[in-house]
Amino acid sequence: MSTDDRSPLDAPEPDDTVDGIPVDRLSDYLDAGREPRDPDIEGSAACRLYLQSLARVHDLSRASLEHEAAREPDRDGAWIDGLLDSIKREVVGGREIPVSHPDPAVRLSVTEAAARGLVRRAGDGQSGVVLGSTTFEGDLSTAGATVSVRVTAAARYGLDLGVVSDELRGRIAETLTRHTGLDVTRVDVHIDDVFLPLEDDR
Repeated sequence: MSTDDRSPLDAPEPDDTVDGIPVDRLSDYLDAGREPRDPDIEGSAACRLYLQSLARVHDLSRASLEHEAAREPDRDGAWIDGLLDSIKREVVGGREIPVSHPDPAVRLSVTEAAARGLVRRAGDGQSGVVLGSTTFEGDLSTAGATVSVRVTAAARYGLDLGVVSDELRGRIAETLTRHTGLDVTRVDVHIDDVFLPLEDDR
C-alpha cells in the first residue's frame, strides 16, 4: 500500500468500494449533505476521509474541470475518475505511525491513512492545488526514523509551478512534523496536470 506510487491516471482497481461501502453510495450521501446521518459511513474513518476528498473534487468539477472537459472530454473524465481511485486506495489504514508522548506509559499512534489525510488537507489548504497521490518512504513504524514523502498534484493554469511546489513542500513538512512527529527529510512534488481556473478566480 505505502509503496503504491501509481499516478491518478492509472487504471482503476476493480473493487469499487471504500471499507466495504460502494463509492456510488458515498457520492449520493455527500450530495444529500450527509443527511440523514448514516452510521455505517460516519463510523468508518476511511469513508470520512474519502468524503472529505470527494467534496474537494466535486467543488472543482462543478466549474473548472467541467469547462475543461468540454474541450477534452476523454482526458478530464479519465483524470477525475483516476483521482477518485487514487483517493480510494489511500484511505485504508496502512502502517501504524507511533506518536511520542511525555508519559512513557502512554502509547499513541496514527494510521498511515490518517497521515495521508493530513497531507491531502495541507494540499487542499493551498489555493490552486489539487493533491493526487501520496507515498511515504522510510520506516514509519519506528519513532524518530527519517521518512521522505512523494506527492503528485495538479495546479491551476497560469501559476508559477516552482512557487507552487515550494509552498506545498513546506506545508506538507510542517503539517506532518506538527501532527505526527515524523522526521520528514524530503518532500518531492510532481506536478502532473493543470486545470483551468474557476470563473471567480479569473
